[in-house]
Amino acid sequence: MRFPRLKLAGRPAVYHCISRIVGGQRLLGDLEKEQLRLLLRRQAAFCGLEVITYCFLDNHFHLLLRVPAQLACTDQELVGRAVGFYGPKSPQAMALQEALAAQGRLPDDLREGLGRRLGDVSAFMKEFKQRFSRWYNRRHKRFGTLWAERFKSLLVEDTPEVVEKVAAYIDLNPVRAGRVRDPKDYRWSGYGEAMGGNRLAQRGLAGMAAGGEWGRMQAGYRAVLLVKSGWAGRSGKVALDGATIRRGLAQGARLGLGQVLRLRVRYLSDGLVLGTRGYVEGLLGEFRDRFGPGRRSGARGLRGLAGFEGLATLRDLRVRAVE
Repeated sequence: MRFPRLKLAGRPAVYHCISRIVGGQRLLGDLEKEQLRLLLRRQAAFCGLEVITYCFLDNHFHLLLRVPAQLACTDQELVGRAVGFYGPKSPQAMALQEALAAQGRLPDDLREGLGRRLGDVSAFMKEFKQRFSRWYNRRHKRFGTLWAERFKSLLVEDTPEVVEKVAAYIDLNPVRAGRVRDPKDYRWSGYGEAMGGNRLAQRGLAGMAAGGEWGRMQAGYRAVLLVKSGWAGRSGKVALDGATIRRGLAQGARLGLGQVLRLRVRYLSDGLVLGTRGYVEGLLGEFRDRFGPGRRSGARGLRGLAGFEGLATLRDLRVRAVE
């Protein structure tokens, strides 16, 4: 059954967004990942979205985005955003600047067109993927679809405890994929970028908590990524391998947070909503028309996963929930 994405229109929210290359092809090399990174930063600044963290891999990407309440921008602010996004000499920016100078205000159609792209995760993802597709097809002299599907999204309760778990899951992708032993060594991730000194990436991760500062929280977050996710301090001892963990889970074992973060956990990508039970139940009530009449309750526990006590999702993933 195909479930709809849930979006909180006009209200602040955090989303874990995922998209994959058609056919699972590994088309994203270093150059392509760098282009995605640059486009992500430019477009997030234009749309007013906060990038908490991200990870670009060879055939898919993850974004953890905080969308603000509906933005109210003056005409001057809209033009300034467009100049930063397109460049001051671009035809789009120059046309907007000329219209503003000539009339003292933007024409309604131009203002509405720009305004629709602000603070909207669906508009952001559509444009982000389309812009990269056009760049990729020009560069590689190809045509046709690049992305396999519409993007998937998980609505994440915006509390430090919940957001940190999803962020860690995303930043550990290159470790799970065998690309690096230490997530700080992977360049195309929010954590790798932050550890390399990028201020935007540092602010994004620090923003997991209101008023958070990177200098004060980086040691704790690193402990989540390394010690709690499977590395036993300085010994270099690795947590149980994936096959052993899955076998234990099938036999009724309970996974610790370290084991969870070293596996693919569909609750964190396909669960529709992740948060406390009260948060999930509230959203079921709000989006009741999206579900069948037989649905009586919203919260579905994350079975067998220690470290996620008290959290629930909106989908009951009975098959291959942990891989």
